[in-house]
Amino acid sequence: MRSQRVTIRNRSGVSLAGTLDLPDQAKVSACAIHSHCFTCGRNLKPYINIDRALTARGVAVLRLDFAGVGQSEGDFAQTSLATNVTDLLDAAADLAARLAPPRLLIGHSLGGAAALLAARRLESCRAVAVIAAPSEPGQLNDLLAAKRDEARATGAAELKLGARTWRLRPEFFADLEATRLRDAVRELARPLLILHAPGDETVAVEHAAALFQAARHPKSFVSLGGADHLLLDERDARWAGEVIAAWAGRYL
Repeated sequence: MRSQRVTIRNRSGVSLAGTLDLPDQAKVSACAIHSHCFTCGRNLKPYINIDRALTARGVAVLRLDFAGVGQSEGDFAQTSLATNVTDLLDAAADLAARLAPPRLLIGHSLGGAAALLAARRLESCRAVAVIAAPSEPGQLNDLLAAKRDEARATGAAELKLGARTWRLRPEFFADLEATRLRDAVRELARPLLILHAPGDETVAVEHAAALFQAARHPKSFVSLGGADHLLLDERDARWAGEVIAAWAGRYL
């Protein structure tokens, strides 16, 4: 796999950082966009390992930092799931002009929700694969629910993850709660692959069951037994990538 840095200008004029992963020698057979989880950024090692499996089959993959995350410009406090979706649409337009329109969308966790919502608005999209995606983004865990209440009471809440503190506004939570992802999945009209670890402690596997039940055929579920939410074990990420690549090959 060979990778090149790209910059994408979104509809708000914000420069988004991306990495285009390309096959080493094989001709590009199709293009995909890979969206990251909440605050993770495009350079999380498992994403790179997943992309290796896809590029080995000739699929070029654009990894994207949403506005306000990673190396992208923008104020994270002004972003939401809805802006993540429009970032994906703008990235798709850029990829179409640069190489070819994306036929596959891949998303992890909240990035999976963004991919599912964006897919219906992309005529070129032929398939969607999500990893550890929530069935309803508004179903917050205890930590985020507490931050929602704080944001509503004070106008903003701060969430410290790793070395960075993220500012969350009431509008961020309102957008999550207004999103009806299962309804979107029912209307997806694209093949869907759902991958989820039964022991995921961040997004419970019941979310995968709800998405699978809502989806229409063709749909597939793969259990990532033994994996954690972030697929930090390289073997888990590489296997997930191989499964996605083999499954998507039928539709690309």
